[in-house]
Amino acid sequence: MERIENNLKEQMKAEKTAPYPDFDRMWSSIQQDELRVAARDAAALRPRKRKQIAIVAGISVALMATPVYAALSYDWSSLLSYRAGITNALEQGLGQTIEQSVTKDGVTLTVHTAFIDDNRTFLLYSLDPGSSRMGVQAGFDHIGMKDHMGNPIEGNYSHQWNEELGVFQGYFETDWVADGKTADVEFSLDNIRFTGDGMHSISFDPNNPNTQEFQVQKDGIGSMTLQSFDQSGGNMLLKSAITFTDPEMRHRSWVRIQALNDKNEPIKEAETPVFGTPGASGEYLSQQIFKSNSIRAQGVQFQLAYDRTLGTAEGTWSLNLALSKKQLENGSFKETLNIPLDQVPGGTKIHEMIVTPTQVRLILTHKEKYTRVPYMDYQLDVGGTLLNGGIWYKSGSSNQTELRFEMTGLDAASLTKQPVSLIAKHRVDEFAGDKNPIKLTGISAEHQSLTTTIAGYPITWTYYMKENHLYVESLSSDPAFGGINQTYYLDGKDRSYGMPAMIGMLGNENNKHMDVYENFDQTELDIYISNYTTHNRNDALRVPLKAGQ
Repeated sequence: MERIENNLKEQMKAEKTAPYPDFDRMWSSIQQDELRVAARDAAALRPRKRKQIAIVAGISVALMATPVYAALSYDWSSLLSYRAGITNALEQGLGQTIEQSVTKDGVTLTVHTAFIDDNRTFLLYSLDPGSSRMGVQAGFDHIGMKDHMGNPIEGNYSHQWNEELGVFQGYFETDWVADGKTADVEFSLDNIRFTGDGMHSISFDPNNPNTQEFQVQKDGIGSMTLQSFDQSGGNMLLKSAITFTDPEMRHRSWVRIQALNDKNEPIKEAETPVFGTPGASGEYLSQQIFKSNSIRAQGVQFQLAYDRTLGTAEGTWSLNLALSKKQLENGSFKETLNIPLDQVPGGTKIHEMIVTPTQVRLILTHKEKYTRVPYMDYQLDVGGTLLNGGIWYKSGSSNQTELRFEMTGLDAASLTKQPVSLIAKHRVDEFAGDKNPIKLTGISAEHQSLTTTIAGYPITWTYYMKENHLYVESLSSDPAFGGINQTYYLDGKDRSYGMPAMIGMLGNENNKHMDVYENFDQTELDIYISNYTTHNRNDALRVPLKAGQ
């Protein structure tokens, strides 16, 4: 998944905020009998072991001779665009200089600088592939650390090729922190894969509403199916399902549909795409929404684009590091708050604030498990300086949520002297549906519509048969309505849920949802709303955390 996240990140750099797939909607929709999966949106959902790709600069013999200057003279800005607290620490001359290297078969791994505090451990590294390099991207079978007992420490990484300097430059980040002030760890990576762009032309017809299947049978990809759905606002949804002959491709390749205009230029999606969601049989599912007239235009061609392995460098590159918190100790502190958040359900309170020179974390605790904090945007006001942040749900911590803020333009001591407040904006609430059925009659291949209401919100339903499956779409003209999360019908007393045929965006302007009931053979059906969301974009919560001195 590393290539997916990096490429999406590049697309979002110009946007003030980046919408993420509503995985709460997706995962809660994938139900077997009465099973519900507790999850959240992708931006904060149980932090997954992400692998990203980012940016790089290199190192010369002269700079190696002066490691402090080397560490501070790299241009890490693009790599650390989402880790501004590390940039802030670098600019203050903080961080532990490491400058240790290991070379194997002409490939050199160097760890330059470490940042270890009470919030995270962060390593800046470079990888010089020497003559082994092929392609402009690289991935590893594994990258991570081990503690002094040999226990694995997982995390996420990001890197990208720098053409001018001829090296990859990256970071490895983990929530693991040392119990004491120092720690001996091993940092290593296994088996390097160099990749480039693979392409496979497909004879997709956007005017054909039926499922179209294409055989690829190369580079670890087996086959794919592609469906088109007309959407409101002149858009078209393309839903693809990929199968792999190499199962590892599912985790390490960014596979997507590319539409090319008559000038052989890529046509940009009209909305943020969703890539790589899991299918029931292990398929790699994606949805991409284009302007219908752009992909139906004369001369448009389609191709499957993916990451193709061009070469490998096998082996393990390992370094033993003696990490120390010394460089980041000044200004770091923890403060117990225990401030109730009555506006948030589940008996939620702000339990603790952890401040370091690179990051501020607020630890929220909940009496009820898997409590969802119902806001989209978070800031920390430190004496008038605003730090932007986000929400994180930690795996194995069902009664705890974290708000994380990169330390930008401030030092940690600022939070001891100035007033600090939490600001949360754009409230999104989730509600259970009612017991009023939506009656679908005369079900056929023809698109039919009807309008109902729930809690005063109008909902337009469109339903139709397509290849023996019943599709049910919902859309509201009221922008305060967030969308239907799922529908179901009653089979006796049991609920039979529709499967999501379209992944929504939590907090997005588009509140459209689509469920599919497979192998349907009736002409009438009563369906019910399982749950839905609402928006209050003007709702702003401000909670004073501490007074200034």
